[in-house]
Formats: sequence, C-alpha cells, structure tokens
Amino acid sequence: MISTSTAGRVCAVLLAVLALSGCALGQADSDADAGPAANPGRPTVSTPATLTPVGYLQFETGALGAKRSGEFADRTAFNEVIKFTPFSRLQLLVETEPFVISDLGDHNARDPGGVALGMQVVLLPGKGHRPTIAASYFRSVYGGTAPDLDIGSSRNSGILLFSTDLGKFHVDTNYIFNEQIDQAVHRGQFGQTLSISHPLKGRLGFGGEFWHFTQPFLKSNCAGLLLSPTWTVRPNLVLDAGFNRGLTSTSTRWEFFAGFTYLLPKKLKTF
Repeated sequence: MISTSTAGRVCAVLLAVLALSGCALGQADSDADAGPAANPGRPTVSTPATLTPVGYLQFETGALGAKRSGEFADRTAFNEVIKFTPFSRLQLLVETEPFVISDLGDHNARDPGGVALGMQVVLLPGKGHRPTIAASYFRSVYGGTAPDLDIGSSRNSGILLFSTDLGKFHVDTNYIFNEQIDQAVHRGQFGQTLSISHPLKGRLGFGGEFWHFTQPFLKSNCAGLLLSPTWTVRPNLVLDAGFNRGLTSTSTRWEFFAGFTYLLPKKLKTF
C-alpha cells in the first residue's frame, strides 16, 4: 500500500508538472506554426536512437514518486532532460534531478539529485525497416546527495541505441554500460531495455517497456515493467503518465510518474 504522505507528495508534484505543461500548452497555442514534432525520450528508460530536430531545444519535464527501495521507503522527485541537436548526427544532453524528497524511515530528507552531461551520435541513419543505430556517452558532473533508485548512479555511462518502426509499432532498445563507484571500488553495470509503443486512437498512444540492470555491489539484478499512455496535444507537445512495477526483490517496488515533452517552436537563430 502507498502511504498517505507519499500519495500527497506525489499528487503535489504531479499538479506542479501539470501546471508546467499548461504553460507549455499556452505557449504552443500562441504560436500558429508549431514547427517540427517533438521526439520524446520520456517516460521510458529507453532513449530513442533518433535525434531531435536540428536547431531546436527540447525539454522533457516530469515527476516521479517511488515506493519501497533499498535506500528509502518513499521518494518523490522532479526530473529534467534538455536536448539540443546542433548537427544532423549529433545531439547534446543535460540530465538533472534538481529536487528530491525522501522518507528514509527514521527521518525525511530534502536533497538535490545528480547532474550529468552527455552527447549522442547517430552511427547509421534508419531507412525503411533498417533501424537507426546510435551511441551515447554521459558523464556525471555532480553526484547529488539524494538516495538512489534501484538502478543506482554512475560516473560514466555508454549506451548503444537502436530504433525502428515495424508497421505502426515503434521499437527502441538500448544496451547500457555504466561505471559505478562505492567508496574506492569501481565496478561495471550492464543494462538492457526494450520499449514498444503504438498509437491507439486520435492523439492517444500507449507504450510498454521491459528493462533489466545488474546490481554489481549487491550481486543481484533489478528489472521492471513500465506501462504508459501518452497524449499528443500538438506535434511539439506530448503528455505522459504511468507506472513501473519492480520485478525482483532488489528492485524499487513501485514508481509512478507524469510529465511532458516540449519542443520549443522557434528554431535558434544561429541554425
């Protein structure tokens, strides 16, 4: 069962996210030409191999409430990913979790999460049924002090990404290689994700994902099943909500999330 305090925190954060999405919608509606479509990377663990439109900023904003994990009883957080593609095969990324509220059992804590900088390069553009293949690298520039989810945190991360369309089904799969550090001990972490999405009716879509990561310091594995409907308000604004259910004893038991992806409709003047 989810505690009343957890539910209250999650609802408050989700209301804030909805308010932000309303602001984004107002901006989108004020512009007759929304420009190209957004390319959402949230809410799945998987990241698309395809990039955002060249010259545009994309914001992926959301909140996540988590229940029952190794480092906490409850956890509620904002998260933000900013993407910018200066060239057709290169994308720059910033990932951050600026604010986290945690129930640690004997006390509550308010901490900043981590910040990571990254880049993604398309190795082979997709065509027809041939998948887009890309590679990305992330480096943590600030570890934060908030407790981690089951996946943990990494200093360096490399990802091999594949994306393709099979009829009306869109498929993303990632193969992830992380460096995790506990005090002076460095160990490798390996992960795999498979995400499949499909339009349902009109602007409504639905996606599901299975993901798995090793937990090198626990000598265990975490895995989850994620389900999420999406609503395309405009081509450059997509709302999402859903949940993830942990599948192993060392996985975070429940995660609930909501957010939006917003591509700024104005191209930067230098591009």
